[in-house]
Amino acid sequence: MSKNAIWITGAEGRLGSSLVDLLKKDMDHKVVGTDMDVDITDMEAVEQSIKVYRPNIVINCASISDAAYCEKNMVEAFKVNALGARNLAAASRSVNAKMIQLSTDDVFSGLSAGQLTEFDVPDPQSVYGKSKYAGENYVKELNPKHLIVRSSWVYGAANESAKEDYFSYVVNHGKSNTPFEAPLDRIGSPTSADVLAAFISCLLDKTEYGIYHASCEGMCSRHEFATAILALMGYDTELAKGYFSVENRGRISILLENLMMKMTEIYIMPQWFDELKAYIEKNKEA
Repeated sequence: MSKNAIWITGAEGRLGSSLVDLLKKDMDHKVVGTDMDVDITDMEAVEQSIKVYRPNIVINCASISDAAYCEKNMVEAFKVNALGARNLAAASRSVNAKMIQLSTDDVFSGLSAGQLTEFDVPDPQSVYGKSKYAGENYVKELNPKHLIVRSSWVYGAANESAKEDYFSYVVNHGKSNTPFEAPLDRIGSPTSADVLAAFISCLLDKTEYGIYHASCEGMCSRHEFATAILALMGYDTELAKGYFSVENRGRISILLENLMMKMTEIYIMPQWFDELKAYIEKNKEA
């Protein structure tokens, strides 16, 4: 008999696909991954699915994460990121399942200096950030057995239909030897989908609840991230042209401190550069 029956939504995205691949390696897990085939904004569809899958853990990776798209499509952004989370939280509680909700550093404004812990009060400025924070609140209110995992600058492999992430954007420019602009004033902590999936995996059998920050340690600018990718992939680092972006004026950065992780000592996140190097090496071998 399987130890865990796990339902992963958004299973064809960056993190969802990494989680499915990782968790299916463990024969103790029965993993079901859904994407567009189950509309999480439809409460009836979610309730039907929960009755069929009977999970004891629901991991919600489904999200509209394109910030510019969210600004132009507010109703759709809130429908998926907030209403979808609400539906999954209510349905998971009905079968006494733990819910793990994936969230983002964009629930913070980026207007204050220093690293932000799980105990700092969110103040989202964008539609994307506001919709994800609304989703967090629904999960907290509707399912007491919840974990909210916030991360930043998540990169990694996904299926071909997935939207290009910054890592792929840089690699594609390196392959084609095409110069591109990389902001010098956007600061964050790049985090691979693989290492984030590994952290989530370690939470499955723990009696931990609440909010966890889960970003790689250290920080860099988008330009530093881009040049590191190019160098490790063997491409010309001069292709990344540093510039200061107008849209970032007044915004310092959003840096997550993995305080809960360190207090509970359940996982240690690697330094961002070390993880980037390991990720590239692993995928070169593949």
